[in-house]
Amino acid sequence: MNEEELRKTWKRFTEKNDFIVNPDKEHINFIVKGLLENQRKFGLRYCPCRIRTGDPKKDVSLICPCNFKIHDTWLKPKAGMRPMCWCGLFVKRQ
Repeated sequence: MNEEELRKTWKRFTEKNDFIVNPDKEHINFIVKGLLENQRKFGLRYCPCRIRTGDPKKDVSLICPCNFKIHDTWLKPKAGMRPMCWCGLFVKRQ
C-alpha cells in the first residue's frame, strides 16, 4: 500500500463514523511516513506513535488504525481542540 492508497482507505473508514482524519496535514504526514516505514520493516502498518513489544500477539493491537473506539483512548481535548484518538490520526467530527 502506498501513501495515496492509505489516505483513501482512511477517508472511506471515516465516512459513516463520528470521526474524521485529523485536518493537521503535517501531523498526518508524520503518521503516514511512520506507518509505511513500519510496513517496510516489519510487514505490518504498526502505529509509529507506540512502541512494539516484539510479540506479534501483543503487537496486533498496534496495527493502524487501531480499534480506539472500544479502548476508550480518546484524549481529552485541550482548549480549542477536538477530542482525538491516542495518536491524533482521527478527531471527532464537529
